[in-house]
Amino acid sequence: MNVMLKGIAVSLLLVATAAFAHHGWSEYDSTKSLQLTGTIEQSGYSHPHGFVNLKTADKTWNVVLAPPSRMENRGLSKEMLAVGNQATVIGYQNRNKPDELRAERITVGDKTIELR
Repeated sequence: MNVMLKGIAVSLLLVATAAFAHHGWSEYDSTKSLQLTGTIEQSGYSHPHGFVNLKTADKTWNVVLAPPSRMENRGLSKEMLAVGNQATVIGYQNRNKPDELRAERITVGDKTIELR
């Protein structure tokens, strides 16, 4: 196989792997929204979605946010997701992972950002 065909094959494999790894929103129970308030213990601002680990009174939640480009365009900076900041999120719980929430909106300080 020549070098160009190998390159194309590798590219297709990477795209397929990324698509498979991306979860579908049907995993979340959109019939019942939850509101969580807590302290950010960890955060990520990378693709495919940002996240925060939010420590609430009863447990730590893995909160799935929007892609970084959308967060940035809507005014949610990486600095706002700093460890120790207080946040409130409204979203939907994962049906199979009871500690995971897909956020529809997040409030940090006095700023609320729509993520979807």
